Amino acid sequence: MIVIVDERELVTEGYHSLFDREGVASAGFAPGEFGEWVESAPEDDLKSVSAFLIGDCREGSVSPRQIRGRTGAPVIALSEQNSLENTLRLFESGVDDVVRKPVHIREILARIAAISRRAQDEAAYTEIGAMRIFMDGRDPEIDGEPLPLPRRERRILEYLAANRGRRVTKTQVFNAIYGIFDEEVEENVVESHISKLRKKLREKLGHDPIDSKRFLGYRLVA
Repeated sequence: MIVIVDERELVTEGYHSLFDREGVASAGFAPGEFGEWVESAPEDDLKSVSAFLIGDCREGSVSPRQIRGRTGAPVIALSEQNSLENTLRLFESGVDDVVRKPVHIREILARIAAISRRAQDEAAYTEIGAMRIFMDGRDPEIDGEPLPLPRRERRILEYLAANRGRRVTKTQVFNAIYGIFDEEVEENVVESHISKLRKKLREKLGHDPIDSKRFLGYRLVA
């Protein structure tokens, strides 16, 4: 999930719509409510955030260092000013990147992926057995052959791969894929997506690579 912070509701709603078209969950905040949420949000909610986008906010109303104190997710400033002084000021405030608007939503996603790779010192993909799972929106490969997946199933597989080695709950998967504020979708939809994903992976691999335990959650196994 991507969190957008901007004083203008029209802007946060616009980005929410654009990310939704790419199959990426997002949530928008005004600067005042955002600070309170960052301080009080449960750790599992913050783990579902893949990046923070900071737009037009009164100076000092949003602190990248406050965000960094609770999560390692990238913080990207969206700037409407084309000046060196403003760019340097934003970097000094603690953001990971500064992007000049207007910018295509896919460029933002690519920058988030690049920052995350550098931070984690990881490749652009994860290999688990015969699977190669990309983290930039591409379909996974099995034995070198692409496996086309609907965007929700692909993002679930990416999330499981990003958390390889540990089990994630249904709630964590839901929060990462749909966002923690989506009240229009039932959490049980995760079970349906994972059931379809497992069937496709089983057909290609000859075994089920998603280990599940009731009440404990899911994890990928080789």
